[in-house]
Amino acid sequence: MRRFINGRKALGIAFVGFAGLAGAMMLTKPPSRPEPAASAVKAVEAPASQQAEAAVEAVAPKADDPFVIKRILPIEGPIKYGEWHWDETGVPDGPIVITVDLDARVLSIFRGGYEIGAAAVLLGSEDKPTPTGVFPITQKARHHMSNLYDAPMPYMQRLTNDGITLHGSKVEWGYASHGCIGMPEAFAAKVFQKTRLGDRVFITRGKMLDMGDSLVDS
Repeated sequence: MRRFINGRKALGIAFVGFAGLAGAMMLTKPPSRPEPAASAVKAVEAPASQQAEAAVEAVAPKADDPFVIKRILPIEGPIKYGEWHWDETGVPDGPIVITVDLDARVLSIFRGGYEIGAAAVLLGSEDKPTPTGVFPITQKARHHMSNLYDAPMPYMQRLTNDGITLHGSKVEWGYASHGCIGMPEAFAAKVFQKTRLGDRVFITRGKMLDMGDSLVDS
């Protein structure tokens, strides 16, 4: 939950329009705001030299707890829509926990308490909000079509029986969704590869967490 760990959040507010890939509905592009330049949409993976410098550091005395936050990625400034960060250099094996901060519009994935990825995400609108709570991943599908909206939802990971999922989306367009959590597709592929059925997704609004705090019990 990046905003609540170090004050960062996604840059800008999502349009109040619905995206076919973000919440599985047809695009309705608002005319008042242009799309960002393609150069603003990028993946950021740390160079090898920086990765070596950003060595994994444990937080005593809870270093053995796989759900305690032991590292956050050193991301400067807000995360733009369509941008994502990934660095698992030196991170040991461990349980996966995903956090979604509705206020900051940022998803983070932790392995054994170490943040390995973060991205700006699309979320639901006021009419169709993304729910808060703790949701286990109950289904995964690399290629999935929405039964309701006949729209592709790549790298789908189901959270609720009424259609709330994680999936790849055109995040850089900045639309709202029907409650799903839309990730940049390349980032969604990495998250999909790391998770297993039963892994938990914590969706919060305004939750404060810091280094040494528990991802699960807070």
